[in-house]
Amino acid sequence: MKAVRIHEDGGPEVLRYEDAPDPVPGTGQVLIELRAASLNHLDIWVRRGLPSVAKPRILGADGAGVVVSGEGFQPGDRVVINPGLDHGDGRVTVVGEHTDGTHAELIAVPRSQVYPLPDGLDFEAAAAFPLVFETAYRMLSTKAGLAQDEWVLVWGIGGGVATASLAIAKALGGRVIVTSSSGKKLERARQLGADATFDHDTDDVVAGVKELTGGGAHVVVDNVGEATWNDSLRMLGRGGRLVSCGATTGPNVAMDARRLFWYQWTIMGSTMGNLAEYAEVVRRLGQGELRPVVDRVFPLADVRAALERLERGEQLGKIAVEI
Repeated sequence: MKAVRIHEDGGPEVLRYEDAPDPVPGTGQVLIELRAASLNHLDIWVRRGLPSVAKPRILGADGAGVVVSGEGFQPGDRVVINPGLDHGDGRVTVVGEHTDGTHAELIAVPRSQVYPLPDGLDFEAAAAFPLVFETAYRMLSTKAGLAQDEWVLVWGIGGGVATASLAIAKALGGRVIVTSSSGKKLERARQLGADATFDHDTDDVVAGVKELTGGGAHVVVDNVGEATWNDSLRMLGRGGRLVSCGATTGPNVAMDARRLFWYQWTIMGSTMGNLAEYAEVVRRLGQGELRPVVDRVFPLADVRAALERLERGEQLGKIAVEI
């Protein structure tokens, strides 16, 4: 089969589109002929060696395709993969990081990770939702417990987690504020349902959020880290919740602990999701409550160009890969 693999850590130049051995499904696994995958920042971190993984390694966490073989399915069934391998003891490993991924023509995964593809969802859209929607649903529903009419601030609307957070927050009844430095992305966010937008390069986001919400947001979604951490806290209202799933600008943050207890904030970390949360996302997709945003579709052979677009932050939504 054809696949995109890395044989060493590094920049885009280490990506190789090449022949790789066909996967051999083990007991309880389903062999899938992939038709589409998508990109995540995880692919960039793994490629760079953050963390370094066993090699050669096929990147890619998200994928959708048709069944070749596997118990519980018929050949040709349209399916989508859950990229989070839930071990039931609090550990979650990820397709494309801990095992070979979806930037390939074939993949074998455990039966528990394979779901029928909802009607009306094409392969590219199906490949665009799993990791980011699972992550955003856990943050906003399970962790933050977002309630009807609560205000949510989402940094950097171009990213996959951000666009998923916008969709899920609206589906849960929240009112959503998003930021970007791109006027085009902010306009698109308003089309997607954002209630308010701010340019985080030119606007005073903290003051604007406090004025709009009458004191501060109920929930802030932050996967940026160092660059936004203090502002994320400053724009929380009393009793507000900050939930984080990443630190793209750096991991080291500081805060005034007195403000934490005085304003009774809650700070939560969140990663991926469990099988029940993923199933709920698939259910909502099937009912039309959620729809992933596909930025652009690249052929598998051009994954390097696709990842470079992601690294430059030019996308709004998910970059998909046609296989």
